[in-house]
Amino acid sequence: MKEIKGICPIIATPFTPMGEVDIESLKNLVRTLILGGCHGVTLFGIAGEYYKLTDEERQNMAGITTQVCREHNGAAILSVTDHATEAAIKTAVRYEQLGADCLMLLPPFFLKPGEQALYDHIKAVAEAVDIPIMVQYAPAQTGVTIPVETFVKLADECTNIKYFKIECKPPGAYITRMLEKTKGRAGVFVGNAGFQLIEAIDRGAVGCMPGCSMYDVYLKIYQEYRQGNREQAIQRHGRLLGILNHIRQNEEQIVAFEKRILRLRGIIKSDYCRHPTFVSDPYYDKLFGHFYNQMAEEYMWNGYE
Repeated sequence: MKEIKGICPIIATPFTPMGEVDIESLKNLVRTLILGGCHGVTLFGIAGEYYKLTDEERQNMAGITTQVCREHNGAAILSVTDHATEAAIKTAVRYEQLGADCLMLLPPFFLKPGEQALYDHIKAVAEAVDIPIMVQYAPAQTGVTIPVETFVKLADECTNIKYFKIECKPPGAYITRMLEKTKGRAGVFVGNAGFQLIEAIDRGAVGCMPGCSMYDVYLKIYQEYRQGNREQAIQRHGRLLGILNHIRQNEEQIVAFEKRILRLRGIIKSDYCRHPTFVSDPYYDKLFGHFYNQMAEEYMWNGYE
């Protein structure tokens, strides 16, 4: 069983210019992330546009991702996003059978179920499989808040609930409470594009799930920090924040610009996003070009056209 830690980016869903899932670009993206040194890859995160995919597309992508991960010895984390417990259990079992190394579970949020209902849902899914579970907590995106104590109780009762992705804003105090109440047993990841990466690992987080387009930047920050070069990691993270601050003004915007970066770097063929989507304008593009070219020069990427 693979240990889940480090930089495990959210896989963007590549589409052709006609809006169909681009299978070859998906394979190349997953392969690039694994061979590029990522500790794992995460499919169907919020930044992966899972909510714009058909059931058939999700099933096909899950099979492809786990296969590429097996071929290159990468850890495959697949997210279960169904709102019905019965459906989520079926999805979780199917992903386990496909060979997922870990399941990320996004608790249901449509119609805002209560704390007990969320607890029951998470526990039922965890008990249906044997592989590790990571519970995602993203109240800004879902509108559902969950106390730390609920997650701690679940971790105590379900031995395979080993990880938590904490994306509340700010996440720092929540991470600290989680680690204190689990006596350090919980493996905590931070999301939110890695804005709080340095603080999170200072507080005891074991990794980060950022977008995938600048995976090598996150890897360098993480590696420098772990090697004891904290000040260097902070400076590198500060330069990353410049472009993140511009492209992540909402979820659809960062999805669009993440794909643009992936296309510019030659990792996927098209940066098409299914509609409705973020629509850029000349100023957004101009400022993006400025920040992107700074990163491209430092990391030897293709320049902005």
